[in-house]
Amino acid sequence: ENEMRWAMKKYQKLHPDKPLPHITPHVFRHTFCTNMANAGMDIKTLQYVMGHSDVGVTLNVYTHASYDRAAEQMAKIIDFKGLAAPEPQRKSG
Repeated sequence: ENEMRWAMKKYQKLHPDKPLPHITPHVFRHTFCTNMANAGMDIKTLQYVMGHSDVGVTLNVYTHASYDRAAEQMAKIIDFKGLAAPEPQRKSG
């Protein structure tokens, strides 16, 4: 964590007009967990990798939803339903 603080201070000195959000090593842990869940990693495997004794911690604390991800998932469902149940064709006549 000290190295992270040092890097943040150095960055702020070099780029005072472009501040960074508060970043800690723990933030990277949350980001990793969210990215792995979004990539489709099995939740029980992700729980094991994260070292959580309860899958609820993995799902409710460490993985984060976003509007973009929700919209992407909804589009997949809509596309799937469109392929699974095509509209009946009308006969011309």
